Amino acid sequence: MNKMIKAPRLTVRVAISPLSWANEVIEEFGKDATADICLTGALAAGYEGVEMSRLFPRNPDELSKLLSDYKLSLASGWHSGFLAERSVDEELSAVHEFATLLQKTGAQVMVYGECAAMAENALDVPLSRRRRLTSEQMAAYGARLTEFARKLAKGYGLAMAYHHHLMMVVETQDEVRQLMAATGNEVGLLLDTGHALTGGFSYVDLINEFGPRIKHIHLKDVRTPILEAVRSKDLSFNEAVRAGMFTIPGDGVIDFQPLFEFINDSGYAGWVVVEAEQDPSLERPEITVARARDWLSTILPTRA
Repeated sequence: MNKMIKAPRLTVRVAISPLSWANEVIEEFGKDATADICLTGALAAGYEGVEMSRLFPRNPDELSKLLSDYKLSLASGWHSGFLAERSVDEELSAVHEFATLLQKTGAQVMVYGECAAMAENALDVPLSRRRRLTSEQMAAYGARLTEFARKLAKGYGLAMAYHHHLMMVVETQDEVRQLMAATGNEVGLLLDTGHALTGGFSYVDLINEFGPRIKHIHLKDVRTPILEAVRSKDLSFNEAVRAGMFTIPGDGVIDFQPLFEFINDSGYAGWVVVEAEQDPSLERPEITVARARDWLSTILPTRA
């Protein structure tokens, strides 16, 4: 259990990921969940927003009305990108509908996750079988990402937050460094506390090296005994999630004090998103997310 942390002077907006109710790829996690169940729980727990989910309508007007009914904002949403393999024009065509949805519902940041250059069914194969980019491939990839991010901002008013992620082409600290060196400032970084630890490094290193480029934050914690078992048995990402490797902040081993010092000192003005990829049948999600928000209330002041 993390010790109590001194609250920063500044306030940030706190959102909850609907992954607590319905996983995007593990179908049995949340098969009976609905948008109303998710949003009711988010509002009751005191969150200001949510990220996009398969539970929500894809029509901008319908989504805006739904969120307005619950007095919640859309913090962001995940785009599965393929710029490691396809052109910027192809990616812009693929993202148009989703970027328009984010734009029209008031989001300012789009989360970019690289889904190309992955092994087939990558989230269900052993972690050791992750595909990697050569330095030459990374340089070309970075150039395409930069152009894509520039056009995303110009065309939709959206900043890109690149998600370092297990089983994707940017997982390790060195790969994050390579990516940041290969891209312009148009490519922002999503800091994910859980994916940093499980990727073998501390999220503090991202703050120290790339603080000004951090545009979005995912708060998740990690149960290290499960992480150690996952690595020793070379399990898949989805097996790790099913085993409970990730949990809500405050329930694992991560020290969040440096993160909130960063928020306080840097003036970070984006969203902080609680994200817990775990089995909703083990504890009712509304209880899980409320416990996380209660813990955060000892750290982050509520916005007026």
